[in-house]
Amino acid sequence: MSRKTDTSARKTGATRRRSPQAERAPSRFDRWLDDLVSWSVATALLVGGLAVLVTLVW
Repeated sequence: MSRKTDTSARKTGATRRRSPQAERAPSRFDRWLDDLVSWSVATALLVGGLAVLVTLVW
């Protein structure tokens, strides 16, 4: 059994395409917020690691 492969015979499906507005680059505020969260997590890990070290040493 063979299937037709021309474009008129294919079904397009029900999947919606994303709007061009949803694919735009993140704003400057989003990048700034990402950087802030990254620095906060790094600082929390550093402080937590130091606290464990101080607890184990003393």
